This record gives sequence, C-alpha cells and structure tokens, in this order.
Amino acid sequence: MAGTTVAGATSPASPAHAAVVAEVMAELAALEDPRSREVNEKHGDDHGVNLSKLRAVAKRLKTQQELARDLWATDDTAAKLLALLICRPKAFEREELDAMLRAARTPKVHDWLVNYVVKKSPHAEELRLVWFDDPDPVVASAGWALTSECVVKSPGGLNLERLLGIIEQDMKDASPRLQWAMNTCLAQIGIEHAEHRPRALDIGERLEVFKDYPTPPNCTSPFAPSWINEMVRRKAL
Repeated sequence: MAGTTVAGATSPASPAHAAVVAEVMAELAALEDPRSREVNEKHGDDHGVNLSKLRAVAKRLKTQQELARDLWATDDTAAKLLALLICRPKAFEREELDAMLRAARTPKVHDWLVNYVVKKSPHAEELRLVWFDDPDPVVASAGWALTSECVVKSPGGLNLERLLGIIEQDMKDASPRLQWAMNTCLAQIGIEHAEHRPRALDIGERLEVFKDYPTPPNCTSPFAPSWINEMVRRKAL
C-alpha cells in the first residue's frame, strides 16, 4: 500500500503518487463552502463540501484503493468521505475496518463507512458481533446498524426476542447514536416480523423514544410505532 499500512505506519510514496493526493486535497479545499460547513457542523460533521459535488469528484476518480487509503490517512473529513466512495470494500482486512471505525470521528464518516463499506465486506458479520457489545456506544451503534441489516435480510441467526429485551432495557437511556441505532432495529423487527410486531409496538409506546421528534411533512416519523405502522401499511398496498 502506498503511503499507509494497515497498522497505521507510513511508507514512502512516490512523488507522482504524492502529487495525486495533493491535487485531490487541493480540489476538496476549493470546494469548501461556508454555508455547507455551517449546516454540517450542526450535525457534528466538520467539513464544508457539498455532498453532490463530492460524489461528482468520486465519479471522476472511479475506484482507486490506494488513493482511498491515503485520503483516509489525512484525517480530513471530506477526504475520508471521498475515500469511502472510491475504495474497494472487499479489499479491507477485518482489523483495518475496526481501526477505521474507531477513527471515524464524525457521524457522516461513521455512517458511510458502515453502510458503503462494512456492509459489503466479507468481515461484516464478524465485526457485527465484535462491535455489538463494545463499551464505546458509538462503536456499539455500528454493531446495531449491522444487526438491523440482518433483521431485514438474514434474520436466521438472530435471537429477535433477545434483541427486543435489550432494547426494552437499554434504549431509553442510551447515548444518542446508540439510541438511534437501537430504535432502528426495534422498528425493523416490527416491520419485518409480524410475530414480534405487537411486542415491538408495545416497547415503542412505553419508552416513547423519538415520540416528539420533529418530522417534516410527508416524512415518516422515527417514533417506532408510527414507523412500523406506516411501513406495514405501505407493504399492504
């Protein structure tokens, strides 16, 4: 790997390769927009690049795994997001993905890493199990996000009753990112598994998590009972 190893050490990059990295970083800096940064910072993201423009850069660059790793190593949020768009998800080792998640720092980087990379990795299930019980609630939230994916696509290995029990016990007082991920899991269980729907609805009603969440018109509320009932209604149409 040019410039970075899985363990985090650096190796000399060729002048040509370093120039490409510098060129991309300069392009990202030129796309910096104060208004975008202001909006992003309200959500905990420290970058000012419009995501549509960032995707356009990624489309032009196409898949470049070595460049992706070097952009990630800059620890610049916009560069990390670009790295996640041009990387090859199956090329990362389990330990590398674990280290990347713990270094993600911002919500958007965390979400893109889980959704665009880890979910496509052959190490996804192993990482789900490792992260699910991690003492760091942000890391644990990634485990819950992967679990929600399994609830929908491959529930065979899951104990849904156990998951509902954990949610019932812990979601009300969980930290924000973990609470959001657990609530998503609760909703997906209720939506996808009719036999568990009554309990999922009951847990949501009693805990009242996100009951008063500001939801724009024509959008589905994240309040689990509303979310479940709306999606079940749509499926029945």
